[in-house]
Amino acid sequence: MATRLYVGNLPFNTTENELQELFAQAGVVQEVTLMQDKFTGKSRGFAFVTMASEQEAQNAISKLNGHTMEGRPLTVNEARPREARPSGGGGRGYGGGGGGRGYGRRREGDQRRGH
Repeated sequence: MATRLYVGNLPFNTTENELQELFAQAGVVQEVTLMQDKFTGKSRGFAFVTMASEQEAQNAISKLNGHTMEGRPLTVNEARPREARPSGGGGRGYGGGGGGRGYGRRREGDQRRGH
């Protein structure tokens, strides 16, 4: 069964191909996902690597955790499952959560000091 690894403390100029080659030393790499800032497109300094089996993932952890890349010691461990995030992109702020009532208008029953 495939195992997903977290790879942290990456040099910011690291490419997915470099990670593919590095982790291939430990076994079969199924996928490499380098995390990038969605606004600038620059690397965020971490990635996820999916190894083909649990054994290959453990091999990658033992071989590559602490491995130095451009003077930076890598952090390699098993990735935690994604945490559930609320759906939608809004919340508070512009256009979200206002309920169409507008800003600055009081609702019936609001208790404000000095009014």
